[in-house]
Amino acid sequence: METAIRTGTMQVTVLCLVAAGTLLALGAAGIPASPALLLFLLALSAGLYYTRPDASAGTVLGLDVDSLLSTLWLAPALAAFTVLLEPTASTEELRALGGIVGLAGMLNYFLRPIYLLGYSLVEAVQEWGRESPNR
Repeated sequence: METAIRTGTMQVTVLCLVAAGTLLALGAAGIPASPALLLFLLALSAGLYYTRPDASAGTVLGLDVDSLLSTLWLAPALAAFTVLLEPTASTEELRALGGIVGLAGMLNYFLRPIYLLGYSLVEAVQEWGRESPNR
């Protein structure tokens, strides 16, 4: 379960950072939020979904690259969801939204030890409950 927590939190962090980078790049390119941008992001997400790699990339620096690549299509979908929340955002607002999404991703990354501590505490309490005599 600890591995699932580590992998899951890393996936969420990477997805948030890629979505943030996408929004920041679009804002820096001078593209404001619009229905056309929303359709582009959804099409990009669908394209990445249908072209997910089948080959195994393995583990690099302790990161499960296979799981990251298989869920990468969610990053443009997250960016599209952000655009959907603020459909009239200017380029500056789009960059600010990208910064907020990136901040949420980094907050998730920095909270990983708290998630693991909570899991360890729950596991210890369950183990203690199994060892205690029935009353």
